Amino acid sequence: MLTYKVSVTTGSMLHAGTCGNAFITLTGTEGKSDKIKLQTAGQNMIGETETTTVSTASTLGSLLALKLKKEPYFNQEDWFCAKIEVTTPDNDIVHFPCYNWLSINEEVKLRPGEAKKPLDEEHDLLKNLRHQELELRKQTFRWRKYKDGLPEVIDADFSLQLPKEIRFSFTKDSEVLYTRTEIQTALSLKGLITNVDPWRNFEDMKKAFRHHKTSVTDYVEQHWKEDDFFGYQILNGYNPMLIECCKRLPPNFAVTDAMVKPFLSGSCLSIEMQRGNIFLVDYRRIAGLPAPVFDGKQQYITAPLCLLYKNPEDKLLPIAIQLKQEPGPENPVFLPSDSEYDWLLAKAYLRNADFHEHEANSHYWRTHGLTEVFIVSTLRNLPTAHPLYKLLFPHCRYTLHINTDGRHNLFGPKGVYTNATNLGGQGQFDLMKKWFSEMTYSALCLPEDICNRGLESLPNFFYRDDGQRLWDILNSYVRKMVEHYYLSDLEVKRDSELQDWIKEIFVHGFLGRRETGIPKNFQTVGEVVKFVTMVIFNVTGQHSAVNTGQFDFGGWLPNSPNSMQKPPPTRKGVANERLLLDSLPSVKITALGAVFRWSLSTNSTDFIRLGQFPDELFCEDAPLRIIRELQAELSILDNQIDERNKSLPLPYLYLQPKLIENSTAI
Repeated sequence: MLTYKVSVTTGSMLHAGTCGNAFITLTGTEGKSDKIKLQTAGQNMIGETETTTVSTASTLGSLLALKLKKEPYFNQEDWFCAKIEVTTPDNDIVHFPCYNWLSINEEVKLRPGEAKKPLDEEHDLLKNLRHQELELRKQTFRWRKYKDGLPEVIDADFSLQLPKEIRFSFTKDSEVLYTRTEIQTALSLKGLITNVDPWRNFEDMKKAFRHHKTSVTDYVEQHWKEDDFFGYQILNGYNPMLIECCKRLPPNFAVTDAMVKPFLSGSCLSIEMQRGNIFLVDYRRIAGLPAPVFDGKQQYITAPLCLLYKNPEDKLLPIAIQLKQEPGPENPVFLPSDSEYDWLLAKAYLRNADFHEHEANSHYWRTHGLTEVFIVSTLRNLPTAHPLYKLLFPHCRYTLHINTDGRHNLFGPKGVYTNATNLGGQGQFDLMKKWFSEMTYSALCLPEDICNRGLESLPNFFYRDDGQRLWDILNSYVRKMVEHYYLSDLEVKRDSELQDWIKEIFVHGFLGRRETGIPKNFQTVGEVVKFVTMVIFNVTGQHSAVNTGQFDFGGWLPNSPNSMQKPPPTRKGVANERLLLDSLPSVKITALGAVFRWSLSTNSTDFIRLGQFPDELFCEDAPLRIIRELQAELSILDNQIDERNKSLPLPYLYLQPKLIENSTAI
C-alpha cells in the first residue's frame, strides 16, 4: 500500500472550524483514491492543521485534483477550509489552496496551486475544471445596470446575497456595526441627532465631539482659519485630486491682476502664471445641481473657483474665490483682504463643494465603483489557477460587500449621504455622471495624472511624493510577476481569459467608451503591467489617500461642511460669526455627517496591510521571491516616510505602506 499524507488547515477567523464530517478524494494521472473521512478542525481548532492518511494500492501518478465535501453531522455550521497539502509517497508536497466556506453537502474541486494560463493546461481534467469554475462563477456573479451613464455593478441587492467568501468576516461585521452604533448612540444621548437648530457657537461644536477625536482633528481645529492650512489640505488632505497648474484664467473667473497683486509678493498675476506658481481648483461639475430640503429648511450648494499662489516660502495660499461659475454683480470675487468672516464664509462654501467632489467621485467612484468593476470581471473571467487571479484576488477583499450595502446605506433613499448632505438625492448621481463622462485612463494612473495637472514640481506635495514612490514599487512588483508568466507579447494575445477580463471591464465598467483610453484588449506585456499596476494602486494606496483622512479633516465641521443651509453670499461686508454658524449645517445634519465620516475612517482589527498575503495563493519559488522583494521595498518606503514625518508639524500618513489596507475594505 502507498500512503499519501493529507494536511488540512482550517481558517483563522472566528467560527471557521467545524465538528462536522468532511471527506476527501484524490485524483491523479494514473488513478483516483477512495473517499476518505478527514479529521477536520473543531471550534477550538481554528487556524490549526489536522493530518489524515490516504492509502492506495498503487500510485495515483501526478496529482491533478482534490475533491472536498462536507456531509451532515449533528451540527450544521459551515467550515472554512484554508488550504490542503498532500505529501506523496515520494515525499513531494503538493499545495491545494482552498480558502472557501463549505456548507452541508457542498463540495469543492481543488487543483494544485501552481499558476497556469489557459494554454499552459495539458490535461483534459484540468481544462474541464477551469471551464466549469468559470461557468459557475458567471452564474454567481452577474452584471447589473446601476444608473444611466454610470458603470455597471454586481447583481445583488444586499451583501447577504453574496457568497460567504467575499462577505465580511464575523469580526469585521461586528466591529463595523459597533463603530457605527457607538458614535450614533453617543451623539443621540447628547440630543444631537434630533436637534434641527443651527449651532449656537463654536464652543458647543468642540464639546459635542470631544470624545471622538484624532490628533489631526485637534490640529485642524486650531488651524482651520489659516490660509496656509487651507492650501495644505488642497494638496495633502482627503482630496488632492482637483488642483491643477493655471497658465490662463478661465473666462468665467472674474479675478483681475489688480485684485490679487497685493498677495503676490511684489509680482503680478501674468508673471506668476508664467513661472508656474498659480494654481486653480474648479468645481464646475457641481454647477446647476439641485439641493434638497432637510427638516423644512432648503439647503444650498454652489460651484466655486479658487485661485492659489505658491509664494517664495513655498506655501500654497488661496488668493481669490468666486462662489458661482457665472460672473456678475451678485457673484463677487472674495479675497484674503476682505473681512475675516467674508473670507471664512467663502472658504466654507468651497470646502463644502470639495466634500462633494471628494465623496462622490474621488472616493466612491474612483476607489469603490471602479474597483467593483475590476473585481466582478476578475471573478467572472479568471479562474483560481490563473496567475492574474492569484495576483489580484487579495486586493478584492470585502469590496463587494461594502459597495452592495453602501448603495443603500449611503446613496439610497434612506442613506446617510442622501439625507445628510446638500447634494442628496438626484444631485449626487448627476455629479457622478459628469465625472464619469470626463474620466480617462490617464487620470487613473498617478504619474500621468500629476503630469497632466502640471504638479510635478510643486513643493510639499506629499500625496504626489509618496504616491509616486508607491506606484513605482507596485509597478516593479507587477512587472516581475507578469513577465514571469508571460514571456512574450504573443502569450498575452493568446490568453483568452485575460482578453475576456479586459473586455468586460471595457464594456461593463467603462461602457465601451473609447475616448476614456481604457484598452478593450491587450496586445503587449507592457499594457498588462500598466493596467494591473493601476488597479492595485487604486484599490490600495489611492483608496487610503482619499478615505483614511475623512474624519481627520472633516471631524471639525467648519473645515469641511457636509451641507450649507443659507444661500451663498452675493455681496461683501455682511458676514459675521452668526451668519457663518447659521450657514453651516444644523446640529442634526452635522451629527449624521460625523457618524458617516467616523465609520468610514475606522479600520477593523482584521486589517491586512499592503503587501501581506495570509492566503497563500502562490506556491512557486519565483512569485514567492517577488512577494518578499515587494515587502522589502515597502518596508524601505515606510522608514523613509517615518523619517520625513519627524520634521513635519502635521505628519502625512495616508500613503505609508504599513497603514494602507491591502484592498478597498472600508
